[in-house]
Amino acid sequence: MPMTMLIFPSGKIFRAFCAASLLFSGYVATAAPARAQARSDSAGTDPSTTLASLLSAACRQNQAQFVNFLTAANAKAFQDLSDDSRAAVVKRFSLSDAVGRPLLSSDANSHPVLRCEILGNTTEFHLGAPRVEENLAFIPVQTSDGPATQFGLVRESGSWKLLSLGLVLFDIPQLATQWNAQDLESHESAVVQTLAALADAIQRYRTIFGKLPDTLSQLGPASKDEVSADAAQLVNAEIAGGSMDGYKYRYRLVPAATPANGVFELAAMPEQYGKTGRRSFLMDSEGKVHGADKKGALATLQDPTVEADAGASKP
Repeated sequence: MPMTMLIFPSGKIFRAFCAASLLFSGYVATAAPARAQARSDSAGTDPSTTLASLLSAACRQNQAQFVNFLTAANAKAFQDLSDDSRAAVVKRFSLSDAVGRPLLSSDANSHPVLRCEILGNTTEFHLGAPRVEENLAFIPVQTSDGPATQFGLVRESGSWKLLSLGLVLFDIPQLATQWNAQDLESHESAVVQTLAALADAIQRYRTIFGKLPDTLSQLGPASKDEVSADAAQLVNAEIAGGSMDGYKYRYRLVPAATPANGVFELAAMPEQYGKTGRRSFLMDSEGKVHGADKKGALATLQDPTVEADAGASKP
């Protein structure tokens, strides 16, 4: 079974596998209206109209309309997502970060064609003939600048709702768990970058004032034209206060033979373990970062080293 990867504009990536048997056995059984209803469009709009409407809402980035085309479980889960995650879901369907203007027409075979005009550029969605199987429908969609894919819809309470993209079952509760794990991983990578940037600020302090700072607060903001060893204007107030973006930071001077050879350690621990991060980090006196899941406790020199991502974030 091939693996399908969907990439969101915000950078979020999720992978999932879904066999055709799962689509049929799982949803025909759980959403099984009478066959006469499944064959009739009188119980709701036809699947092509539903999909065109969903893509139109995505083009406008109208979340209130977009959620109408999700299954009941997905609609509730969608509303429970963070603002950024909801926006990322909608943007995935419009293939753009910007709000667009949808224009609906038909091709020579009377199949819907949706044009999403965004800042002078137009993305076209060509919907093919729907294949209806009981209470399921599958519609091939070709975009103007990408490969073709197949959308799956399921009839729920008399209306067609989005079920899958290609072989990926569109299951927001399950995907939200994956997104949260990816968010934690990205957040932890940013913490490693922040440690590197903070270490750089400490070294700049030593260059300017000839010694290491006693506390992180001495790196913080200064009043206009009043930069000093107690307010060096090297980092923002948040990190100077010992916390930023859900992590607590600790700075410690390591005893050395002489002040000129003084060295330091930096540590970072999640403020809310499992929510703002799982791993704790410790930058040793050689600049190596150690990290491990410490259940929110301090990392140690015995923990494995981790590689910093390119580009330190500026505290």
